[in-house]
Amino acid sequence: MVGPSFLSAAFSRISLVAPCINSTRGITLYSNPLLFKTTAYLNAEPLKKKKRIDPQILKQREERKKRRLEKQIRRLEKNARQFKPIDELEVPLKLIDERELRTRNLSPISPEEEERRALLFKAWARYKREQRLEEIQMIDRVIFCQQKAMDELRKESEDLYQKAIQLDTELIPFEATGPMRTPPIKAYEGPDGEYIDVSKKW
Repeated sequence: MVGPSFLSAAFSRISLVAPCINSTRGITLYSNPLLFKTTAYLNAEPLKKKKRIDPQILKQREERKKRRLEKQIRRLEKNARQFKPIDELEVPLKLIDERELRTRNLSPISPEEEERRALLFKAWARYKREQRLEEIQMIDRVIFCQQKAMDELRKESEDLYQKAIQLDTELIPFEATGPMRTPPIKAYEGPDGEYIDVSKKW
């Protein structure tokens, strides 16, 4: 049972701190009429007591974390220069095992054969060079004739020249159908875009 002296001391303390002010927590005091009102309860819980951990255990955890990071750094530095493997360029293990069976024992090339191959290579290089020069000269002749014809057209009529140099908009959506490598399959339904991704994840 709370005594009257205790209540009077509590009221005097509350009135000194916050007279006639609505409080959001605990007891709210009004001057007229004098009533006690409580606010909604707050979902709070007492603070959890921190467990005391041995400093030696904390130090061991830090050391373990540090060693793990150093190990990952070493692994990354070791694999830094390794490129992503390409399956198409990797030699199958079966071919590596059959290397001795597949190796050809060729007879050595004679000096006369080496000389003949070198002369043939030089003759082929000269032929391709002359072919390239002829193509360049033909392209130059075509461009020169085209420019000469345009100049003559401009001398005859400026309107025809302006129409000739304009772009043909009907040629832009160009479509062409030609012979296929294989004949078309009757009643063939093309795929609708679904596929199975079999690429490896690195």
